[in-house]
Amino acid sequence: METIAWNDFAKVELRVGRVLDARVFAEARKPAYVLKVDFGPEVGTRQSSAQITGHYTPEQLVGRLVVAVVNFPKKQIGPLMSECLVTGFHDAEGKVVLCVPDGEVPLGTRLA
Repeated sequence: METIAWNDFAKVELRVGRVLDARVFAEARKPAYVLKVDFGPEVGTRQSSAQITGHYTPEQLVGRLVVAVVNFPKKQIGPLMSECLVTGFHDAEGKVVLCVPDGEVPLGTRLA
């Protein structure tokens, strides 16, 4: 495993957001959803493509808190411009389980 300096980690902005909307990303090569996530007034609302269809339906995602990287460059994914990276972990079957806070925190809160 490669180690990094604290300053490298500090550059990554992992923030909490709330999913406002989730829909099937029909144009994606792999099953995915398009998420619209509110990160509060400092960051605003961003959209993301998320391959999290193995454990969640769009209806289950709306209103949930998620953790995302908000300072990666935007990435074109088919017809969608992804503006953040929603984080998660692969389970034993390779399906993604979301990385989420264990309680309510203000939108836009940065990982401490």
